[in-house]
Amino acid sequence: MKKILTYGKLVWIDLEAPTKDEIRDMMENFSIHPIVAEELMQPTLRSKVDLYDNLIYLILHFPAKGHTHSLSPNQEIDFIIGKDFLISVHYDTIDAIHKFAKIFESNSITHNTDIGDHAGYIFYLLTKKLYSGVEHELEDFDSKMENISEKMFAGKEKEMVKEISELSQILIDFKRIMRSHNSVLLSLEHVGIKFFGSSFIHYFKRIEGEQYKVTSIIEGLQESIKEIRETNNSMLTTKQNEVMKILTIMAFVTFPLSLLASIFGMNTQHLPFVGNPYDFWVVIGLMFLLAVSFFIFFKKNKWL
Repeated sequence: MKKILTYGKLVWIDLEAPTKDEIRDMMENFSIHPIVAEELMQPTLRSKVDLYDNLIYLILHFPAKGHTHSLSPNQEIDFIIGKDFLISVHYDTIDAIHKFAKIFESNSITHNTDIGDHAGYIFYLLTKKLYSGVEHELEDFDSKMENISEKMFAGKEKEMVKEISELSQILIDFKRIMRSHNSVLLSLEHVGIKFFGSSFIHYFKRIEGEQYKVTSIIEGLQESIKEIRETNNSMLTTKQNEVMKILTIMAFVTFPLSLLASIFGMNTQHLPFVGNPYDFWVVIGLMFLLAVSFFIFFKKNKWL
């Protein structure tokens, strides 16, 4: 799907899952290097930035979980940034780009926003929107952790082990995907100054600031989920210890009772009480007194 939006002399083209014909048209209309066109044919695994005579080629990967239309948590976006054009290429629907397109189209009509005199400003606004989209994803994680905490203290510690592990793994994926942004954005700043001039450095710094903010949020969430995991493990251990304590006390109480029953069950000629009137109730009474004695002993030592 191809979308073309303009603002004055500036052009933004957004391509979703581009075809070979669409890439060929871009090569001809914007003098895109064949190496760049070849890389646009399919997704790549690593982020990077390359400087050409008439454009900057940038690949960034953004994490997504709840607001994604594919199974992969890794959303690749290729940026081709020229002096008066910006081309964004992605291989599945990205909500942040869709929302930015509506804003951009509105501003193009009403001229309420000063986008600037070159395509670097469009790139800055689009990238800011993408990082904002990641922040919105991370806000959902806060509510999920609150839900886990509520269930955990409601006695569902065992069920929460899986949910905590799944959430922790998603955060690991987010951090892994975002890890490459730092070095790539620093390289972008270096080549961007050559391409747009030193006056644009402040915008690159702002983009780096957005990246740093998202990374900090992820690290903070990882610390929170780590503390939740430790609390959940402590509660599970405490509950297991309580069960083991009860089972141990039961075993300790029943062992002498079983021993007493075994003694009176021995096949011998002379046993105390055996053969006397009410011998059964006498043995039962002894067992009951022994059990009560153990109960008082455990209670006195605060083991119960």
